[in-house]
Amino acid sequence: MNPPHHQHQMLKPLLKTPSQNRLRSLFNAHHSLSFSSKPTPHNNNNNNNNNNNTNNNHFHNLVSRICEILSRVQWQKNPELIRLSPILKPHHVSEIIDTHKSTDSVLRFFYWVSRRPFYKHDMGCFVSMLNRLVGDKIFAPADHVRILMIKACRNEGEIKWVFEYLRHISRNGFSFSLYSFNTLLLQLGKFEMVNLAQNVYIQMLNSEVEPTLFTFNTMINMLCRKGKIQEAEVIFSKIFQYDMSPDVFTYTSLILGHCRNRNLDLAFEVFERMVKEGCDPNSVTYSNLINGLCNEGRIDEALDMLNEMIGKGTEPSVYTYTVPLTLLCEVGRVNEAIGLVGSMRKRGCLPNVQTYTALISGLSRASKLEVAIGLYHKMVKDGLVPNTVTYNALINELCAGRRFDIALKIFDWMERHGHLPNSQTCNEIIRGLCFIDNIEKAMILFNKMVKAGPPPTVITYNTIIHGYLKKGNLDSATRLLDMMKEGECNPDEWTYSELISGFCKGGKLDAASSFFREMSERGLTPNQVNYNAMIDGYCKEGKIDDAFSLFVKMEESGCCPKVETFNAILNGFAKDNRFSEAEKLCSKMAEQGLLPNIITYTSLIHGLCRNGATSLAFKIFYEMEKKNVLPNVYTYSSLIFGLCKEGKADDAERLLEEMKKKGLAPDVVTFTSLIDGFVMLGRLDHAFLLLRQMVDVGCKPNYRTYCVLLKGLQKECRLLTEKVVAQNETVYSCSSDEGVTNFEMMCNLLSRLLETGCEPTVDTFSTLVNGLCREGKPFEANQLVEFMKERGFLPNSEIYYSLLIAYCQNLEVDSALEIFSLMGVEGFETRLSIYKALICALGRENRVEEAQTLFESMLDKQLNGDEIVWTVLIDGLLKQGNPDLCMELLHIMECRNVTLNLQTYLILAQEFLKVDKLKETEVVGKKLKHLR
Repeated sequence: MNPPHHQHQMLKPLLKTPSQNRLRSLFNAHHSLSFSSKPTPHNNNNNNNNNNNTNNNHFHNLVSRICEILSRVQWQKNPELIRLSPILKPHHVSEIIDTHKSTDSVLRFFYWVSRRPFYKHDMGCFVSMLNRLVGDKIFAPADHVRILMIKACRNEGEIKWVFEYLRHISRNGFSFSLYSFNTLLLQLGKFEMVNLAQNVYIQMLNSEVEPTLFTFNTMINMLCRKGKIQEAEVIFSKIFQYDMSPDVFTYTSLILGHCRNRNLDLAFEVFERMVKEGCDPNSVTYSNLINGLCNEGRIDEALDMLNEMIGKGTEPSVYTYTVPLTLLCEVGRVNEAIGLVGSMRKRGCLPNVQTYTALISGLSRASKLEVAIGLYHKMVKDGLVPNTVTYNALINELCAGRRFDIALKIFDWMERHGHLPNSQTCNEIIRGLCFIDNIEKAMILFNKMVKAGPPPTVITYNTIIHGYLKKGNLDSATRLLDMMKEGECNPDEWTYSELISGFCKGGKLDAASSFFREMSERGLTPNQVNYNAMIDGYCKEGKIDDAFSLFVKMEESGCCPKVETFNAILNGFAKDNRFSEAEKLCSKMAEQGLLPNIITYTSLIHGLCRNGATSLAFKIFYEMEKKNVLPNVYTYSSLIFGLCKEGKADDAERLLEEMKKKGLAPDVVTFTSLIDGFVMLGRLDHAFLLLRQMVDVGCKPNYRTYCVLLKGLQKECRLLTEKVVAQNETVYSCSSDEGVTNFEMMCNLLSRLLETGCEPTVDTFSTLVNGLCREGKPFEANQLVEFMKERGFLPNSEIYYSLLIAYCQNLEVDSALEIFSLMGVEGFETRLSIYKALICALGRENRVEEAQTLFESMLDKQLNGDEIVWTVLIDGLLKQGNPDLCMELLHIMECRNVTLNLQTYLILAQEFLKVDKLKETEVVGKKLKHLR
């Protein structure tokens, strides 16, 4: 702000202080004002100077014109002033106050303009007005402006500066009044600036201004809110020194302070004292005590106090009810909470957003999600706007209950209406998206978190890394780890547990071992989970000796193995038919006081059954039952597999009935093993009856189940051929064409399913088509799709996806593009992996323009840029040896301003270097250097 032209000498030193310079910077008191809609030219210095001169002219012309109007009588009604007022900014008003000759006129203008729509004074206006009034020693109006200035402070920084400014000008005869002291204390309390408020309070006591009960109450309340009860009691004693009596506000503040310090006995002592003194408690008094009881978990006493206050004629407010309602929900007494809401409604107290939020959260946790969702809709219907806490509570519980579809809808609605989710909510949504294998959407949300907040946490990274590993995308999981290390999130033990486990499952033991070593290098001590993941990985790859060596190292490092660790190695020994070593390990386990659990026994049973020792497996089975270790589905499945392998399918079926009687539901592995057992015995009809039984109990057959039945049909076909040859002495076969044979067998399978009462569904066709495509048989898969269409079944997204990928792998690009078009017409979501397959196939066929067009249409979907580079450019084009198209598509991304992480450019440069593309490496390296 500019200093006033008429400013007195006494104010000049203040305006030259660094504080005043900071104020100018903070409030941007002067900005150029242009009345033109044309953009300001910046092509040369002359243009800039001309523009500045023009702006200055416009500024001074407007200020001069307003000053001229203010010199007239009844200027408030001047139509030109009313017309010009919408373009007035605070810096114009400051200049008008500084330059107009009449202090009375500018004071009235100061108030008049403050009431205009869309205008608000900044601190510069208040300073100009106070400087003018204090300079002219017009103190009464100046005191009112001072109070308005204090009330206008929006944050801690502003009020600190304002206090310093007011303290300086008070030295010149403009001392603080009672009202200005009290307003300043009230505002400092609003911003919880207790130390500064105490300084102001002491300054007030040392001045000639006598404090009022309002002064004492303001200080006591501020201190009690912070739990500074001893300091508040010192001020409380001052009330009596000034011949005043505490009121309900005073006592209520002291009760609040004791409750904040979790000293309910003293809080109730104050309550009893106020009642004895004849001071009636109000709703806030009771609310503080009720909240204090709730915070201590004393919900029943809190409800008794609620009834007491009602009995004494004090009406509870919605805030009185909110904390007890929340606690009732938290401890699972949801029905009582609902009853309490009913009673508050009867008393005419309507629930607010916090009430609904507490109920929604409580109902959700009590597995009453439908009621919670209904309450959410009622809340909206009643005209209440849910806040971020409401949405977070509902989304978190929906995700915990795996109701991700509804959670995603509410999350989308929340974002569209400007409610910012917190990290926990974003993490829950990401977890849900990863759970349903929609990693692309998870990465879009991750991208939003990186750019706009809330920032990703270690849980965010771990969740997405787990999502990538679950899909078998080990490379992208590693890339996300690299991004994590480059950012502000350090990987933790759980990050490495996920990576070690994921890479072990993917058969990448060397990489898993590297992560295990990296943990120690980063100062993380491997825990049981990390050791277990690595040991389990070695065992599953058949590297039992390596697993046992790590087991020994685990013990030596002071990390005591638990049952889970022993189970992993026992499982390895059992699968490798090393039962003598398994027995020794069981003895060691017992020596350490660890009891074998269901997994221990099942691991041994499974290994014995795999190695043809089913009779021994049954001995262990009976032993576990004697020790009250109840078998599970996997135990029975292992035994059924072993019996069927030995040709004892009937015994296996009796075992199936036994497990059903025990309340265990057979799974797809159980049924498939049993069906295979009867197929091997040539009892195909019985195998199909078991399939019927399987479907009837809601167990969905997988591709292996159908392959087992197809094997039986092929065997039946071969036996029929042999029989015909034997009877007619002619050559007969089902078909000489393998493709037709496969399709004929599929049709035969579908007919038999129908005959057995297992009518084929879209799921049936989807399972078969997906399986055929995985085996690289798109021709037969397509025949099956045409067959299902003829029978009135519409292919689902999984069928189209499998066919498209298979066609791309076989370079049947036109067929793949046709399916891609069909998916769009039918509204199916196109995943990033589909774009990758198509773009790579087009690249291999040298159809570059089509690849570029498809890539650009993919960019319109606003997918995560880093994941596009990882999936399409690196894992797709670079790995198939097409760096030129890779660079062209990267250029398109940059032209479209797609933001990429620094780490992604580094990964890209490294990948180009691996394939000896030095020119491309140099280009990407330059971009990397520029970003850094």
